[in-house]
Amino acid sequence: MPRMIKYYLVAADALPEIFVKVAEAKRMMQTGEASTVGEATRLVGISRSAFYKYKDTVRPFNDMKAEHILTFYALLKDESGTLSRLLNVFANLGANILTINQSIPTNGCASVTISAETSSMEDSLERLVADATELENVIRFEILAG
Repeated sequence: MPRMIKYYLVAADALPEIFVKVAEAKRMMQTGEASTVGEATRLVGISRSAFYKYKDTVRPFNDMKAEHILTFYALLKDESGTLSRLLNVFANLGANILTINQSIPTNGCASVTISAETSSMEDSLERLVADATELENVIRFEILAG
């Protein structure tokens, strides 16, 4: 059984400084203020190794009070019905799909990004991630942005 990941919303001033700096470095790369990881980490004053250690686990939620639009990434085996079953997880929990982008399958796998409005969800975000991860033919499933 896959490990269920828990998420917490924590005020930035309660976090260790490294997490805030990793989030700032990610923001700088997204906005174009820094074009490389090396440049972003130098500008915020952290090592590249510290950035890579935490980059996948530090995700700022920009004012979740206004909107609950999240973008998810999935890597799926190219098997009939896999995407449909994944979308059913969203529907069963009350998430509203806004966009779906799927790559052409190569080497038997396709990458999919899904943006969904989650404010009407009947269960937790952790449940959505756990249910999606447990599906047959889902190789990887994670939150990209929110």
